[in-house]
Amino acid sequence: MPMKQLNTLYKYEQTNENTAAKNLREAEFEYQQNLQRLDSVSEYRLEYMKRLNQRSLEGIDSHTFSHFHAFIKKLDNASEQVQIALNQAQAMVKKRKQEWLAQRQKVQAVELLRDKKLKALALIDNKREQKMFDEIATQQFVRRKR
Repeated sequence: MPMKQLNTLYKYEQTNENTAAKNLREAEFEYQQNLQRLDSVSEYRLEYMKRLNQRSLEGIDSHTFSHFHAFIKKLDNASEQVQIALNQAQAMVKKRKQEWLAQRQKVQAVELLRDKKLKALALIDNKREQKMFDEIATQQFVRRKR
């Protein structure tokens, strides 16, 4: 394969790797966002439970108690939804990481081909240069003999 084609392929694979890396970063960011959401909902639920406990110690009517429990149920529901989103985001991170690793392997394979091609071209150039120097030396030797 000519060097120009290898360079084109290398640039193409590098672009794909950069895209895969960007997708991985975005997936990791989404995962972190969902993790923060889950922490926030959990902290808010805990705070609300503390308020319920405090109000219970002071005395609370059944309507207010029902209201507290209904809101806590909504927070539990929100927590479950965020947990689902978190699990999906975690699966996406895993998938994007595998895609990036596969693309990285392609880039490394093309790099290896390019290196081999460059070494082969350098060897050809060295042989050509050595042949030229041998011819010059031979011509000088012949001229001296005359």
